[in-house]
Amino acid sequence: MRRWNGWGEETVDFPLPNPAGAFLQDLLGPGVQVRDASLEEAVSRVPSSRLPGHPLVSTSPVERLRHSAGQSFPDWVALRSGTVPAYPDGVAYPLTGEDVREILDYAGSTGAQVIPYGGGTSVVGHLSVPSGDQPVLTVDMGRMNGLVHMDGKDGLATFQAGVRGPDLEAALMAVGFTLGHYPQSFEFSTLGGWVATRSSGQFSMGYGRIERLFVGGTMETPAGGMELPCFPASAAGPDLREFVLGSEGRFGIITHATVRVTPLPEEESVHAAFFPGEDQGIAAVRELAQASLPLVMVRLSLARETVTNLALAGESRAINLLKRWLAFRGVGEGMCMLLYGAAGSRKKVRWVLRRALEVVKQHRGVAVGSRPGWEWYKHRFRIPYLRNTLWEAGYAVDTLETATTWNRLPETVEAVEGALRNGLGERGEKVHAFTHLSHVYPHGSSIYTTYLFRVAPDHGETLRRWRVLKGAASEAIVRRGGTISHQHGVGVDHLSYLETEKGPLGMEMIRSLCRTLDPGGMMNPGKLLR
Repeated sequence: MRRWNGWGEETVDFPLPNPAGAFLQDLLGPGVQVRDASLEEAVSRVPSSRLPGHPLVSTSPVERLRHSAGQSFPDWVALRSGTVPAYPDGVAYPLTGEDVREILDYAGSTGAQVIPYGGGTSVVGHLSVPSGDQPVLTVDMGRMNGLVHMDGKDGLATFQAGVRGPDLEAALMAVGFTLGHYPQSFEFSTLGGWVATRSSGQFSMGYGRIERLFVGGTMETPAGGMELPCFPASAAGPDLREFVLGSEGRFGIITHATVRVTPLPEEESVHAAFFPGEDQGIAAVRELAQASLPLVMVRLSLARETVTNLALAGESRAINLLKRWLAFRGVGEGMCMLLYGAAGSRKKVRWVLRRALEVVKQHRGVAVGSRPGWEWYKHRFRIPYLRNTLWEAGYAVDTLETATTWNRLPETVEAVEGALRNGLGERGEKVHAFTHLSHVYPHGSSIYTTYLFRVAPDHGETLRRWRVLKGAASEAIVRRGGTISHQHGVGVDHLSYLETEKGPLGMEMIRSLCRTLDPGGMMNPGKLLR
């Protein structure tokens, strides 16, 4: 059973080792624990539904509560405090594309606004329910989760859009293929959600971001059904797939998606190395990106993240031995950890890792083999569970990300981390911020920053602290020419910054698409653009 007010399954936890708790207390002060609302209390606050009955729609208060928010920080605080500002009036569960068409027609006839719902993992407010006089209908795509067609000769597979990551991979693995798309939300997020938010996966360097993998499909819009045929290439005008990618539910509901798939690799391997400082680490990953080596991932933890990761791992014998070995090799304070991976035949994997190691050594990197990479690989989808653990210990955690060119990268990292570290100074609170580069490109890189601060004695003040930090970091990104979102999308949290990136004419182009496909403005209002 999924947690109703946190991340993941109720039966899964990610405990902090004792040294990690002491590390956080030294950085931020003792955690402040607050009482969270119970499920019973939260359900008791759900108002009566304003929707007439329909066989595909549930008006159960529990279902409506569970679909009232995603995983953004405001969503998190609203659920933990039991003060959700608005709830959907019903939750629809389609089984087919025809059901989706019927649901949209029903919504139109009842004057309802519609929120498409995949895995409920959005971290920027895509699922927030608008307040107002109109009823709201959430459409949960989770029962549309089947493999429709697979063609190994073409390397294409068509799925219903509600299929979640593990089920998609299991279906492909059974016939010897993989999509290779692994966002950190992989266990719960859906293919349709990946397309609608232009998702990146941990192995996107090798398999590609979702825009490279998505080749066509179908979308139901208020104005009618839309078919996106699958061609190897086409010069027949603008590519309509680009209108669907990143559309965030504003144009309609993706019902089916056809994706490029790859034969299962014979081997996957992730290795680790440490650099004496950030300059050497950044130079190495830039060279790896520009060398066009067929790596599947390159992830560089900058100095603060490396220290934090080692502290969160605890004081095990293996960690202490690693630190002593690195110190002996001249890698100590200020070190950065690199993870780099390859997939394919054994021969190809060994060649790629050998070539990557040559680049690492040219920049004074010290290779430490595959054990740290295996530990990351093994726990990579459990890391979000730390959000539950930290909250219960009295600490709030959130992430933000951007992408920029190599020449702007160091100053952007420092500006974002500085805005966060200093953001709560007037409140007498400290903030711990740290960064990694998890997606690198020939001309630039993503910047993925995590920040922790103490929970306040009341939920409202905790949310106010977050708003100060999020605003300061977002302004720092925009001032330095970074994208407001590399992989999380726009939703509500980034909405006010989008025009800076797209420009007035670009925003009007997006609005014109909304008017064409959704003339009544019923689809996911208040997300992506006003």
